Amino acid sequence: MQPDTANQTHTAEFVLVGFAELRETRLFLFSLFLTMYLLTLVENLAIIVLVRLDHRLHRPMYFFLTHLSCLEIGYTSVTVPKMLAGFLGVAGSQRISYAGCLTQLFVFTFLGATECFLLAAMAYDRYVAVCLPLRYAALVSWGTCVRLAAACWLGGFLTPVLPVYLMSRLRFCGPNVIDHFFCDASPLLALACSDVSLKETADLLVSLAVLLASSAVIAASYGRIVWTLLRIRAAAERRKAFSTCAAHLTVVSLFYGTLFFMYARTRVASCISFNKVVSVFYAIVTPMLNPLIYSLRNREVNAALGRAFSCRSWKGWGKNSAIDLSHEWKQTHKTKNHVENVMDTQIRGC
Repeated sequence: MQPDTANQTHTAEFVLVGFAELRETRLFLFSLFLTMYLLTLVENLAIIVLVRLDHRLHRPMYFFLTHLSCLEIGYTSVTVPKMLAGFLGVAGSQRISYAGCLTQLFVFTFLGATECFLLAAMAYDRYVAVCLPLRYAALVSWGTCVRLAAACWLGGFLTPVLPVYLMSRLRFCGPNVIDHFFCDASPLLALACSDVSLKETADLLVSLAVLLASSAVIAASYGRIVWTLLRIRAAAERRKAFSTCAAHLTVVSLFYGTLFFMYARTRVASCISFNKVVSVFYAIVTPMLNPLIYSLRNREVNAALGRAFSCRSWKGWGKNSAIDLSHEWKQTHKTKNHVENVMDTQIRGC
């Protein structure tokens, strides 16, 4: 086994091709992706600051939303800056070391899995808010939210451990050109000199475990929500209740649609160019759209944005930011939102 171990580091670095086949549109793509990246940073930072400063948003749903925004910033920052440098032809921008490649793969998978778990936790929060409003304060307390968020981050961190370890055991002794804009699993497997069947099987099982476990929680939560909404006679009240879930459901549909397509497969990629397009969608486009979806489809966020641009609110924020978060959370639980009040009077649980 010693020869294999020695050959594992034969390829000291890889070359990321990126979008070399679109060289004539390089400047256009650079401008496009730079704009999307900057929008992603600004939008997600705005959500974080908005939730932190506006005490009306100190609620479980927005607590998870700030975690999601932090994650989206890291998710795009792992891949986009190096890709942008490649468009400009910066010296060494297309090269990445063997260790750097595995690190990028680990962090990208870690953040992707964490997002799956966070979306599941947010679905549970919406289920309790709509189906069990009388028990919401007890079931989704400050301590529960902190534990759920910690579990999401821990589960996400553990997800890539086995796949990346198995990747590190493969031999890369031939070509070192990765036909992608970051170190994704599929193009890396295409360069391996040793048998990749075990690695492919592990990738499939881990990916399906994360996707199916998180999507099962989401499906069960929304199944109960839909059942509860159907029992409300007034159509207007049904729409108001569902509006609290619409933004989250839209984000889930975008994110899971692309992930199921990309990773629930047994073979190395059959069409690398198409895979790169899909990767751009879930690695760059979706993180940019998520804050827009939450702000455009959420009246509370819209109201907070309106207060943010008023001089009077800026004065009030300085005072509110000094209030302890736990105190604000308790105050919030004493006054449920309009949807939950409607549910209290019409339904005593699912």
